[in-house]
Amino acid sequence: MNLKKIMAFAVFILLMFGCTDFFMICSLHPFYLDKDVTLISEIEGNWTAKPKRAKKESEKKEDNSVWNEADTTSLWKIERFISRTSVKTAKGKDSTVYKPMDYYVVKLISTLPDTTQYEFRMVLFRVKKALYADFMPAGNTGLSRSRFAAESYFPVHTLARVIIGSKKTDISWLGAECMKEMIEKKHVRVNYKWVSSAKRLLLTGSPEQLTGMIERYAGEPRFIDWEKQQAMLNLNRKN
Repeated sequence: MNLKKIMAFAVFILLMFGCTDFFMICSLHPFYLDKDVTLISEIEGNWTAKPKRAKKESEKKEDNSVWNEADTTSLWKIERFISRTSVKTAKGKDSTVYKPMDYYVVKLISTLPDTTQYEFRMVLFRVKKALYADFMPAGNTGLSRSRFAAESYFPVHTLARVIIGSKKTDISWLGAECMKEMIEKKHVRVNYKWVSSAKRLLLTGSPEQLTGMIERYAGEPRFIDWEKQQAMLNLNRKN
């Protein structure tokens, strides 16, 4: 698929399904390299989500100023993805081969009837010992109800820092404004595209370039303060 067509799909996803509120920076390509991918069993399970306010943020600001109802009222179910492949045995019988993959499926399951279930692919990876997650929408049931949406759908990636505890996990997504400020001040060099129709940046750099950016800037609070991003969540273990 050529870059022009990919960009057209990406703009559609930004406007319709992806980073609609523009609090998170989105990328056409993954933020990680395969060599950095890791698995952490503690992330698996069922979680409830609660918005997390930035440090020193006014108490008057509403908790849900960033997150929508589906994000914070849904059950966050996280499990390692296991592929299932049907094969024929030597005797010609059908058999299923199960293979655990190096990524997780995150499902936002609502307790309300007739509500769309949202699903994401999450890849955990480490850069300089810090843990990050690359999120990409996948298999959202709402797409199956529209042929136009399904045929125009193109997934984008978001980046988050993750701190996993026994009963609580903190997730902080790299913000669009933070990334925009770094680019404008020339603190970081990364390929991007200005999407005029959406009035926002879309990163177009390769995984190698994005990993280099994380390695150099993500550990420096003067560039990326993960405790002051706009989109942050506390996940509390339910089981």
